[in-house]
Amino acid sequence: MNDLSNKKWLCIELPVTEYREAWSLQSNLVAARKDKSIDTDVVLLLEHPPVFTIGNNGGLKNLTVSKKSLEKAGIPLIRIKRGGDITFHGPGQLVMYPIIDLRTARLSVPDHIEKLEEVMIRAAQDWGIRAQRNPMNRGIWVGKNKLGSVGIAIRHGISFHGMALNVNLSLEPFGWINPCGLQKITMTSMEQELSHKVAMNQVSEAVKRHLETVFGVELVMTSLSELEGFQEKEL
Repeated sequence: MNDLSNKKWLCIELPVTEYREAWSLQSNLVAARKDKSIDTDVVLLLEHPPVFTIGNNGGLKNLTVSKKSLEKAGIPLIRIKRGGDITFHGPGQLVMYPIIDLRTARLSVPDHIEKLEEVMIRAAQDWGIRAQRNPMNRGIWVGKNKLGSVGIAIRHGISFHGMALNVNLSLEPFGWINPCGLQKITMTSMEQELSHKVAMNQVSEAVKRHLETVFGVELVMTSLSELEGFQEKEL
């Protein structure tokens, strides 16, 4: 663990947030960290309405239904600048976006990704779910089923995007894609592994607790309106 025992990160819990809105917010926060108008790393916790996103390495070849089918289902498809291929986000999936200056935090990219995975592994373990890494693909797995995903982007040395843990998420839309560009894999959720729903607020609290331990930081709860030196731009 890095020697960051006195390091504080700000944490903001948001309501269900449209993907483009969260993406714009992250971009604004990255810019604020770059120009030092915010001198503290920030963690966003939220859920998204149903959406498919395609990262830098992705393509429509891993969409196994027609775009018209997505339009009929009312689920947008958005191309974004992050690592990874195509994935699905929706209500019941806990998403965490840490906006972190990797140099200040003394984190390499592989270390950062492994720590995000570790946070999810420990949170799942709190409910007796034994998840682990798969050296062939980032994220966390229960057997051959993927429980959580990791995808980050870096701008000016500042990392954003992050991790997504399937809690009570509907898994049906994953059947319309090759998740993360991998064929013949199955996604799972905490609900599916336990055969009952899990309270999202409890999982959020577990993730925050393990984030503090794994990254060696103290989270300070705040809100966008209370972020000193940050003016949210028009989205």
